Amino acid sequence: MILTEEELIQIRRHLHQIPELALKEFKTHDYLLNIIKSFNQDYLKIEVPQSLPTAILVLVKGKNPQRTIGYRADIDALPVNEKTNLPYASKNPNVMHACGHDIHMTVALGLLNYFSENQPQDNLLFFFQPAEESESGGRQAYEKGIFHDEFKPDEFYGLHDNPALPAGTIGCRMGTLFAGTTEVNIDITGKSGHAAFPQNANDTVVAAASLIMQIQTIISRSIDPIQSGVVTLGKIEAGIIRNVIAGHARIEGTIRGLTQKMIVQIDQRLKDICEGIARSYNLDVELQLNQGGYWPVENNPELTKQFISYMKNNSQVNYVETAPAMTGEDFGFLLAKFPGVMFWLGVEDNSELHSATLTPNESSIMRGIEAIKGFLIYRMEK
Repeated sequence: MILTEEELIQIRRHLHQIPELALKEFKTHDYLLNIIKSFNQDYLKIEVPQSLPTAILVLVKGKNPQRTIGYRADIDALPVNEKTNLPYASKNPNVMHACGHDIHMTVALGLLNYFSENQPQDNLLFFFQPAEESESGGRQAYEKGIFHDEFKPDEFYGLHDNPALPAGTIGCRMGTLFAGTTEVNIDITGKSGHAAFPQNANDTVVAAASLIMQIQTIISRSIDPIQSGVVTLGKIEAGIIRNVIAGHARIEGTIRGLTQKMIVQIDQRLKDICEGIARSYNLDVELQLNQGGYWPVENNPELTKQFISYMKNNSQVNYVETAPAMTGEDFGFLLAKFPGVMFWLGVEDNSELHSATLTPNESSIMRGIEAIKGFLIYRMEK
């Protein structure tokens, strides 16, 4: 049977009550699996990877498959204390679906439910992914080899909810949808000493100040002004008391860039500057860069063109072109391995993503399902 809009809303509300953090999505996994097993199984093949046990792969076997089309939905939540006062608010203290992954899962279930009753032309692979918010679940899935044999997609699609867009609106763009992000940790080690005898010490605060100012030139002087990149240093620690020269300083920050090429370029400039400071001040500077799986979400040109064309020409869909977002999304790693498209689904709310008061408009669920279902059928005819 095809799930009704009311049944889908109830599924979403149940998922909203049981949010779980990255790689701990056990109840979520079991609930999803129970729902999936309640669908018509004639065309379905379910696999739970041992190496990533909260993930679920569901293959829908096509009538005359020419390709396998992947569709991904992330399933983890955030360490946020919910303040919506909804009757179906989170039952887990300090954990909330504040990024709308409950919407993502529900839309995926709606699509899977439809194609379990209406056999598609091509194979469809639904990937319920753990650990998007942290732990780089997409990268882990790829590197652990869970996409294998018939469970390996030829192309991949996925959505992200967007409270700034009207409910049910589809947003997309050619090129980059989400920036890539990299964590930056810098440890500067010199020599501590008495504040009255600087000649006997090696002051890491002075070196850190110089390093911070030089890093500010990376975006202004090394990156094309037409493109967008951000280096933010949000935390600095040094010293223990006012009259002791600090022998150690630590700086923490992030890099964001619209292409992987740009991030690699920023990484290299950071390395150059850190090496220069180490030589200039005769101290040790250790730079750690951790990108994990949070690569830029770079949409495939040909597939994105088809996706946008379909959405623009569908009178039932409200389509808008969106600007790139400087926030991160680990679907970018998978799109670096498989051609595909990520897009927005409007959920119309005054609160931002990751907010304790995020309350997506639930009418977006069925509208999203209908728009994506239509595109997938269209894609299978190409």
